[in-house]
Amino acid sequence: MSQKEPIILAIESSCDDTSAAILKNESILSNLIAGQDIHRFYGGVVPELASRAHLQNILPVVDAAIEKAGVQLSDIDAVAFTKGPGLLGSLVVGTSFAKSLSLALNIPLIDVNHMHGHVLAHFIDDEEEMKVSDWVLTDGPIKKKKPKFPFICLTVSGGHTQVVLVKSHLDMEIVGATKDDAAGEAFDKAAKMLGFEYPGGPLVDKHAKDGDPLKFKFTRPKVGGYDFSFSGLKTGILYFLQKEVKTNPNFIEENLNDLCASIQFTIVDILIRQLKTVTKDLGIKEVAIAGGVSANSGLRKALQETGANKGWNVYIPRFEYCTDNAAMIAITGKFMYEQGLFADQTVTAAARVPFAR
Repeated sequence: MSQKEPIILAIESSCDDTSAAILKNESILSNLIAGQDIHRFYGGVVPELASRAHLQNILPVVDAAIEKAGVQLSDIDAVAFTKGPGLLGSLVVGTSFAKSLSLALNIPLIDVNHMHGHVLAHFIDDEEEMKVSDWVLTDGPIKKKKPKFPFICLTVSGGHTQVVLVKSHLDMEIVGATKDDAAGEAFDKAAKMLGFEYPGGPLVDKHAKDGDPLKFKFTRPKVGGYDFSFSGLKTGILYFLQKEVKTNPNFIEENLNDLCASIQFTIVDILIRQLKTVTKDLGIKEVAIAGGVSANSGLRKALQETGANKGWNVYIPRFEYCTDNAAMIAITGKFMYEQGLFADQTVTAAARVPFAR
């Protein structure tokens, strides 16, 4: 293994975004994403269409990432890729490309768990758009503030809602998870009920800023331990809207901002309450969020306010690293590279993979 700072090419293709990134040590040199607007017309991601779009996008995206980073193929020390979880057809495209490139260049192949990537996005060094308060002085170069081990990471997306105890870069344990639907799905399904196009979660966030979060009350499902449940909340919102619209056909339009604010407040409150319980029980004050829903302004604000009240050290990722992206796969690949955790050419994509290694 080379002793120089490793340069890693990473590929992320778990859902409908084709992304490639170049990382040197812990600094991102490029992180490009090609989205797929076609799914908006179907109200959700269509797996077959996603796979075909990945086939069209992956080569130009990888090419552009290499060019933007200012490196050559011969400079790359390893190829990291998302093995899973995700849509199998989409994962196969990224896996096949990574395996082929690794074989052609005769460099290590690193299979990354997508969910580990979300957590470890907090360890990316990226000087763009960083505030002075996000950096700390050391004996050497100035470095970005990063969570100290152990820390709690709330990972929330369209497919997952997990409370993760992070003991080291590669030692993590899920201590709580959703029993049914994810928080991101609750946002998107509620948005669809309100008449928004897919993806509707960001639109709920946008309208919530002008609404009263306490105007409408929604059910908070009760589950044991540190787990979550959002299916009952979705059903409660549906029945509530059906009842009100039956009385007033214009109810949603007349109360849109308040509905968005109340729905968002309920989902965020469920998440924050569990975080309070976990951190108190485990005695941990290092708290981070990750995943697509960590871009939600209501969640970010609630976490900052709760952290200030509880004395937590709070870590919130840049918007670029909230949604699916190859930079998070690259940083995870970097830590695996240092431990010699490589895959061989028999590795295959998997829609579901164990969280623990």
